[in-house]
Amino acid sequence: MKYASFSVHGRDTYGIIDGDQVVDLGARLGAEYPTLKALCAAGLPPEAARAAEGQADHALSDITFLPPIADPTHIWCLALNYVEHHNEVQSAGRVQELPKQPALFARVSDSLAAHGQPLRHPGVSEQFDFEGELVVVIGKPGYRVKAENAFDHVAGYTIMNEGSVRDWQFHTRQITPGKNFYQSGAIGPWIVPRDEVGDVESLRIQTRLNGQLMQDDTVASMVHKIPRFIEYVSSIAPLCPGDILATGTPSGVGFSRKPPVFMKPGDACEITIDRIGTLRNRVTE
Repeated sequence: MKYASFSVHGRDTYGIIDGDQVVDLGARLGAEYPTLKALCAAGLPPEAARAAEGQADHALSDITFLPPIADPTHIWCLALNYVEHHNEVQSAGRVQELPKQPALFARVSDSLAAHGQPLRHPGVSEQFDFEGELVVVIGKPGYRVKAENAFDHVAGYTIMNEGSVRDWQFHTRQITPGKNFYQSGAIGPWIVPRDEVGDVESLRIQTRLNGQLMQDDTVASMVHKIPRFIEYVSSIAPLCPGDILATGTPSGVGFSRKPPVFMKPGDACEITIDRIGTLRNRVTE
């Protein structure tokens, strides 16, 4: 199942994407589960799939995608979480040794556009870079979760383009400014339940810029695995339903290339992850 948030006929809702058809779960289950976040909190229950049986409510062409979770309590992100990505950043003189602990930072929700919506070029910089990432979406709340129990708290997975403005990222040792430009990143298009995705280690992440393959690796290359990520962040703050955990990007980012490759207005960026889908966005001024 592909659970998406979207706007249709002037109304924000959520539902299931099935090919070129859309089932409006907000219309069918909204009294009990008003948002996709609420449905994730319930563990994407079987009644959601049952409610999707029968005739669809909308054509895919009639909807406008929204970020799957409109108002996450937390958006936690990991830097330098793939060995080869660390190595390319190190070669560029930006870091030294591989982080012994998860290199954590946060994003704000309005830094992320939805699938099919524009990535906004920052304007104040030409160093606008792409980062394809697997995203964990939290369902079950928890505090100080042990790694061995971490997957119990996962509702499903989605995709992020963790768009980064490199010169602003490196103004100081704190990378937050370059990670939070308005709609500089994107998330979506939908959430696929944890059990349907299965073994995340085998998932392949590929990023294409204007059709050219730029990033290609599997989740198995992560330094700090998803259970450790969940254990670490839940030691800081309780996990909340709908929390977004971006697990880091593989090697191949633009700023480490010779010469560097940055996104510019008119460019199209696509990020594909096995068994989840493809997140597509075009860069605008």
